Amino acid sequence: MDSPKYNSKTAVSRTRGNLPDVIKGLGKVPPQAMDIEEVVLGALMIEKDALTTVIDILKPESFYKEAHQRIYTAIRDLFGKSEPVDLMTVTAQLRTNGDLEFAGGPFYLNQLTYKVNSSANIEYHARIIVEQAVKRELITIASKIETDAFEYTTDVFQLLDRTQSEIFRIAESNIRKSVSNMKDLMRQAMIELEERSKQKDGLTGVPSGFTALDRVTSGWQKSDLVIIAARPGMGKTAFVVSAMRNAAVQFGKGVAIFSLEMASVQLVNRLLSAEAELGSEKIKKGDLSEAEWGQLYNKTKSLTEAPIFIDDTPALSILELRAKCRRLKAQHDIQLIIIDYLQLMSADSGKGGPGNREQEIAAISRALKQLAKELEVPVLALSQLSRSVETRGGDKRPMLSDLRESGSIEQDADMVIFLYRPEYYKITEDENGNSTLGLGEVIIAKHRNGSLDTVPLRFKGEFTKFSDWETDNFFADGPSFNAFPDVKTSEFDISGGAKTFESKMNDNVSPNDSFDEPPF
Repeated sequence: MDSPKYNSKTAVSRTRGNLPDVIKGLGKVPPQAMDIEEVVLGALMIEKDALTTVIDILKPESFYKEAHQRIYTAIRDLFGKSEPVDLMTVTAQLRTNGDLEFAGGPFYLNQLTYKVNSSANIEYHARIIVEQAVKRELITIASKIETDAFEYTTDVFQLLDRTQSEIFRIAESNIRKSVSNMKDLMRQAMIELEERSKQKDGLTGVPSGFTALDRVTSGWQKSDLVIIAARPGMGKTAFVVSAMRNAAVQFGKGVAIFSLEMASVQLVNRLLSAEAELGSEKIKKGDLSEAEWGQLYNKTKSLTEAPIFIDDTPALSILELRAKCRRLKAQHDIQLIIIDYLQLMSADSGKGGPGNREQEIAAISRALKQLAKELEVPVLALSQLSRSVETRGGDKRPMLSDLRESGSIEQDADMVIFLYRPEYYKITEDENGNSTLGLGEVIIAKHRNGSLDTVPLRFKGEFTKFSDWETDNFFADGPSFNAFPDVKTSEFDISGGAKTFESKMNDNVSPNDSFDEPPF
């Protein structure tokens, strides 16, 4: 099948057509290498293997002269049809495209083949052409920025975002991915396999630090948008703060959290309370004994050096978020982004507004997914659930339909997680009579690249933190049982050495009892 005809107007607009008039007015010639362009085109028509060396480097718009753009397009058309590339076939293709006369005719094509004797240096020459094309694009962008910046009606944040996007596009479009041979790939694969064998945890993403959850998800995955939703009081912020702390402190991963609801100092106070395991009220009032001050300083040293970046800008817009995340990624190589919470964000101006909240939320969720893909990091966004949960009977476990403005959020998310604490609804026992005190369920309701599951965690309200269910399973600060009667406790324990026991085995244990070892 023939390739589509080349649109010369597009090429011109990306090269000379949009070059700033100020440069032309000053008599400066836009960056170009006409002689090199002629040499490259001539080499492509005299050696059959030359095109495979540069086809992933050069694009038609890389050439400055429009005639050269059309000649190169004809050469690419032939390559796309698996036809030979030489003086005669290129002439015929240009004639078919209706571009032969515009490209200079047969005489000019013949002259190009006399410009070079071989294609030995064609890759080096092609890169010179690309460098000049990049300079022209930068001049075009700079000119447009200058024009827009002088306009009083220009939204400065949209201008910043557009500028960053354009620069990023140029950088990405000119990165050439090389092909590796099997020997190099095998060596790399073996090195990675050896590293994975040392970890013993199967993690391929950013760890949450909750072992049972990481077993299901293999960590928060690159480019994923993860929606974490719950009703107020379930501990959404406590969950992501605990996950953030685990990723940054335990695994050294850079984390950026955008706290639209809570001031940064308040968030740090939560971290201090959870890390030192001192009551949040004590931290808030500073009502600490001398021993507790020592406990605070000793246990929170690791937080000081943790790669955690907190931004508490209220009503943060998508444009501001993208700009800040790009900068944090470039400067600190952040590996995880957290937004607390989605409904407090604002879309770009002109997208949504009063009475149009669903469209605004849709724009925000799409932008968050795009941000995750652009930076190749997981984005965790907290979301509120609708009040329909409260009016429903039964145990009030959330469902996907409970997401506020759920259509777009559910569609864009790679994973939807609900947090549920039966104790919040005065449900102190499950249907089998097992206590649910301190139980926090992580319900994976959507998982585009994995399985659905429910993971138990322990919620410590006095410290506003979540921790592994198994870690505290035998101690007096909470219930010691299996809250999931159909699954043996050892199935939730991936740390090894677990023992299986009946779910009510500790019903008669007093909270004041202490043990030198778990009472198996």
